[in-house]
Amino acid sequence: MGGTAEGPDADSSISPGPEDSPPRDNSRETPREIPPPRGRRPVVAALMLGMALTALDSTIISTAVPQIVGDLGGFSVFSWLFSGYLLAVTVTLPVYGKLSDTFGRKPILVAGTIVFLIGSLLCAGAWDMASLIAFRVVQGLGGGALQGTIQVVAADLYPLKERPKIQARLSSVWALSAVTGPALGGVLAGYADWRWIFLINLPIGALALLLIVRHLHEPVRPRATRPRIDWAGALAIFGCGGLLLTALVQGGVAWAWLSGPSLALFAASAACAALTVWIERRAAEPIIPGWVWRRRTISAVNLALGALGLLMIAPTVFLPTYAQSVLGLGPIPAGFVLSVMTLSWPISAALSSRVYNRVGFRNCSIIGIGAAALILAAFLLLPYPGAAWQPALIMLLLGAALGLFQLPLIIGVQSSVDWDERGTATASILFCRQVGQSIGAALFGAVANATLATRLAAAPSGIRDGLPGDLDSVSHALDSPGALTAEAADYLRRAVDTAVDRVYLGAAGAAVLALLVLLFLAPRRFPVRAEAGSGTEAEHDVHTEAGSAADQLTANPAREN
Repeated sequence: MGGTAEGPDADSSISPGPEDSPPRDNSRETPREIPPPRGRRPVVAALMLGMALTALDSTIISTAVPQIVGDLGGFSVFSWLFSGYLLAVTVTLPVYGKLSDTFGRKPILVAGTIVFLIGSLLCAGAWDMASLIAFRVVQGLGGGALQGTIQVVAADLYPLKERPKIQARLSSVWALSAVTGPALGGVLAGYADWRWIFLINLPIGALALLLIVRHLHEPVRPRATRPRIDWAGALAIFGCGGLLLTALVQGGVAWAWLSGPSLALFAASAACAALTVWIERRAAEPIIPGWVWRRRTISAVNLALGALGLLMIAPTVFLPTYAQSVLGLGPIPAGFVLSVMTLSWPISAALSSRVYNRVGFRNCSIIGIGAAALILAAFLLLPYPGAAWQPALIMLLLGAALGLFQLPLIIGVQSSVDWDERGTATASILFCRQVGQSIGAALFGAVANATLATRLAAAPSGIRDGLPGDLDSVSHALDSPGALTAEAADYLRRAVDTAVDRVYLGAAGAAVLALLVLLFLAPRRFPVRAEAGSGTEAEHDVHTEAGSAADQLTANPAREN
């Protein structure tokens, strides 16, 4: 995605890069051409299958938790089935990004798929909750490789002007899998056995692995020196990310935010972050190179997509609760209210090239996130209790706005770096978005529960006794007929409505933060690598069996500082 400069105004927003950047040594690069579409199809099929695996495993287990707990026990720690997987995926993204730049995409993609399938098989054979959580972490170690490397291979295989199509396909697969995951998990747990939730990954993953091994080929790239792996940096990143995300996902749940465990984890993560910076500044081949944050294009996009991860918590986590508790919808209609966003997002992303080819990556994203801020704020104007089509329309418009925002930024970054930097750059984007989601879940969860606590404390004395105290308990109470009087139920629905309004207001604030980052930190022009034969960009070193390969960096090999 980072489109070819077509149209009269394109040059005003997309530039070939600063003239004072040091020249790049292309002596080890071989001139290649991007493979024809037919030669890419098996690899694209493998990428879509891999994307489906990672997306499904983020959501498919949610509706099967009662069956899993009933079989294995461990109700007090079941949340780690999600947290453990999220931790493993997030902290490994930067490591896999660097490794794919060092050793190539194919070895990382193959290894990640194998680890993911081993983790799935182990999960299916888990004998208690502790073993299942441990095996979910193994799954996440493979999922991190899949999630990051798939995006990079897609960028390697397609020239700039075609990337919106492949990225839109991957977005569609992710959206469809994420939405159908809970339903599929419920069906498998209810009519078969919860272990099939993990066993179903095996044939899908095996097919993806076969296609990758047979059809994705990377020429050997000669190196002057043997590559060195920054193991100390990798361990420091694991430690820092693990401590921070544990503090975020467990704070306010397993312990209070200002309790000893929370403060200790945040202090330890800060110390580990300082250690990581110290190690990475001295490493010969750092996992997170300094240029990731020194280049304005990448650092601004990292911050903007971190804000995207934060704001996405409002619709994905709180909208289903709103639809069921306030609107009185069942689980399936509530899921539909959210899923309409996944219809407009890929379509908007696929069409975004028509916008950024005219106004540039930055301006296209500014249009998208500006519209998203207004749409999120409009949620506060919905009447109480309202009709289901009203939040559904909000989500439809939000998906269209975010499609214009996210995709140009990802393509812009991928198009501003060389082949051997693309994995690291893409991984940094995904890492920041994942961290943003973790921060958003913690922050907006605290906002919602604080709002509810305030509203419940102000409840009329006649209904105050027996009222639940947090969002989950309120949802369960409203789902139980006869548990509450009509007056108490209406008061709770209004309290949930107010809490979700506050969350959407915070999400609108996150969108404004992303807008300010783009306006004041992002460069007005994204530097774009020149493409052999077209004068727009360079892709090299990856090819499929039916094609001869990607092309050589030619017109402007300068790097952005």
